[in-house]
Amino acid sequence: MSRGIDYSAWDHIYVSDDEEATSPFVDTPSLFRMRHRSRLEKMAAFQQRGEDLQTNFAECQRLLEETQRRLRYLQDGMKDREADEEKEAELKKVQSEVEKLKQDEKSFQLLMEDHQREEKKLPWNVDTISKEGFSKSVFNINSSRKQETLEEKVEKHKTFVEKYAEEIKHFGMLRRWDDSQKYLSDHPHLVCEETANYLVVICIDYEIDEKHALMEQIAHQAIVMQFILDLARTLSIDPRGCFRQFFSKIKTADKPYQDAFNHELELLKERICKCAQLRMDGAMKELEEEEKQTRLGPGGLDPVEVYESLPKEIQRSFDEKNIQMLQEAMNRMDPEEGRYHIRRCIDSGLWVPDAREDEEEEYEEEEGED
Repeated sequence: MSRGIDYSAWDHIYVSDDEEATSPFVDTPSLFRMRHRSRLEKMAAFQQRGEDLQTNFAECQRLLEETQRRLRYLQDGMKDREADEEKEAELKKVQSEVEKLKQDEKSFQLLMEDHQREEKKLPWNVDTISKEGFSKSVFNINSSRKQETLEEKVEKHKTFVEKYAEEIKHFGMLRRWDDSQKYLSDHPHLVCEETANYLVVICIDYEIDEKHALMEQIAHQAIVMQFILDLARTLSIDPRGCFRQFFSKIKTADKPYQDAFNHELELLKERICKCAQLRMDGAMKELEEEEKQTRLGPGGLDPVEVYESLPKEIQRSFDEKNIQMLQEAMNRMDPEEGRYHIRRCIDSGLWVPDAREDEEEEYEEEEGED
C-alpha cells in the first residue's frame, strides 16, 4: 500500500496577520502591523546572531592558524640552536594560546550547531513560507517593423547622440561590472546599437589625441555593449531584456568565455588604431592639398614641384638669387628647353619677369614685323 503525502511540515505555521485574537478597543489593522513588525524584528535579531557567530568562528580559525604557524616556527628554532629560558617561556605561552583558541573554536562550533537547530524549529510565517524563484523582464519585439534606410539610420544615430551623449560618456568610464549593470538598469534606453557605435567614435577621438588609457577604457565598454547586442540577437529578444543575463554570465564566466571577450577587445583596439591612423593620414593629405592650393602661381603650377624639376644649375641660381648665373645656365641649354623651364617658372611664380623687359620684347617683335 502506497504511503500518502506527509503534511506534518504544515502543522506549525505562525501567521500573526490572520490571528483572531483581537480587541474591540484596538484598531485591528494597526494591531496586525504591530505584530508583523515585532516578528520581523525578532527574525532580524536571530539572523544577526547567526551571522555574528559565523564571523567570530572565522576570526577564531584565522587566529588559530596564525598561532600554530608561530608555534611551529618557535619549535623549529629550538631544534636548530640551544634553547634559553626566554625562548622556552615564549614557547609555553604560544602553546597555551593554541589550546585556548582550540577550545574557543569548539565552543563556537557548538553555538552554531545550536543556532541551526533552533532555526529548523522556527515556525513558518507569511514571510518565510515561500521565496521568489527568479525574476526577469521580457520585451516583445514587433517582427513587422519595416527596414530602415541608410539616411534614416544616420539621422536616428545623430538624434540619439545629441540627446544622450553625456550619459553614453558616463557609461564608458565605468570600470566595475556592478556599476555598469546598475547604470544600464537606471538608463535602459542606452542598451542599443547607437551607444556601441558612439563609444567606438569616442575611442578613435581619444586615440588621435594620444590618450591611450582612456581609449582602452571606452573600448572595454564598447565590447560590453556589443556582447549584450549579440546575446539579444541570439535569443531573438530586445537587448534591454537580456543585459542582466550578460552581466550574470560575465561575472561568473569560465575561461573560454572570458578569453573570447578579451580577444574581441584586442581586435577592437587594433581596428581603432588603424582607423585613427587613416583619419590622421587623410587630415594630413587635406592640409597638404590646402597648402598647395594657396601657393599655386599665376599659371596654376606648384612652385615646389617646378623647382624640384629644374636642372641643378638653375636651382642654384634661384637659391643664390643670381640673375647672371641664371642667364648663363639658360644660354648653355637648348633654346626650346630653356623656354620650357622659363615658362614653367613664370606660371608657378618662381620667376616674375620685369615689366621693362616685357616692353622691350614687345618693341622688338613690332620692329621685326615692320
